[in-house]
Amino acid sequence: MAQPAWQDPVPLPLDSAPVPEYGSGSLADLLPTLAAGQGVPGFTAAIPELTPADRNCVFLIDGLGWEQIKAHPDEAPFLHSLLPTSRGGTGRPLTAGFPSTTATSLASVGTGLPPGEHGLPGYTARNPETGELMNQLRWKPWTAPKVWQPYPTVFQRADAAGVQTAQVSAPTFEQTPLTKVALSGGSFLGRLSGEDRMDVAAQRLAAGDRSLVYTYYSEVDGKGHRFGTDSDAWRGQLMYVDGLARRLAEQLPPRSALYITADHGMIDIPFDEQSRIDFDEDWELRAGVALLGGEGRARHVYAVPGAQADVLTVWREVLGEQFWVASRDEAIAAGWFGPTIDERVYGRIGDVVAAAHDDVIITASVNEPHESAMAGVHGSLTPVEQLVPLLEVRS
Repeated sequence: MAQPAWQDPVPLPLDSAPVPEYGSGSLADLLPTLAAGQGVPGFTAAIPELTPADRNCVFLIDGLGWEQIKAHPDEAPFLHSLLPTSRGGTGRPLTAGFPSTTATSLASVGTGLPPGEHGLPGYTARNPETGELMNQLRWKPWTAPKVWQPYPTVFQRADAAGVQTAQVSAPTFEQTPLTKVALSGGSFLGRLSGEDRMDVAAQRLAAGDRSLVYTYYSEVDGKGHRFGTDSDAWRGQLMYVDGLARRLAEQLPPRSALYITADHGMIDIPFDEQSRIDFDEDWELRAGVALLGGEGRARHVYAVPGAQADVLTVWREVLGEQFWVASRDEAIAAGWFGPTIDERVYGRIGDVVAAAHDDVIITASVNEPHESAMAGVHGSLTPVEQLVPLLEVRS
């Protein structure tokens, strides 16, 4: 309910923000649970609902959240039929982690660590060593990958323990720094078509007595960003990927478990001034800000030295009814980035962190023209962005 004109706005209480289920039901818990079931040393089954399998395959569909599958039974009949199997037959989703964005989520999946430990805390984040914004999806400007994310991946540890390990994805991803720090280990098999990826994933799954295979499809997310999830283009991709999932499920070798998940969901934001707040045109929001990081629904705000408290105050006053607006320490204490924060990661998090509650984004029309033009977006803690499936097929 809107406040009377003579009253100051009341910011959203931070304890009303849903915190990801780190340690028991987040993306970071999936591969450690599967590896533990395969006897890989050093892992425990963090998601207790899952039953071990000798052969595990994870099919990650970029951008296809839990709410999108629930809302589209006609376009995704196979995936929709699997909703009751999610999370070990409980019919419940996982949480992506914060922010709910591709670079962060893929690092959580591959390392088995939450963002506060693996250190990819957003689409863009400040490098404390250089003071520059680092785009963690495109890896620009260049930063030494093993310095930025030093932990081994679950795939590397499983491969060292004798598990047949493979990633099956688009060839262009093989040498990217994000793949190196998040998803490397075992064999990388590049295949252009979705059908080829499903076929090769099934073959690699059958190649060992114990196997761990990861495969990926990106264009549901791509069409959602460009056209929105209410578009024919997006629905066409959903129909296509539903067929891919069925194709893979029908080829599972014996003693296998297929887990179909996603890195985040997506929300469409109207193209109007009320829904799209342009940082580059807003003098109040810009005051005292040295760098604007993150993305439209999950912003890292880096203040000029000495201005942190003022920036927090202004952002709360201007946005606090539509965003959860926290200081760095408040966001950390609330557990948004996980239960612990590595020292090297602390300065990558914004002095102010703003996570969208309402159907609204903070654009930057001058500095982020491509991102500001997206119809479908993600990044925050709301269920439509945060909840992801863990659909299961066993043989």
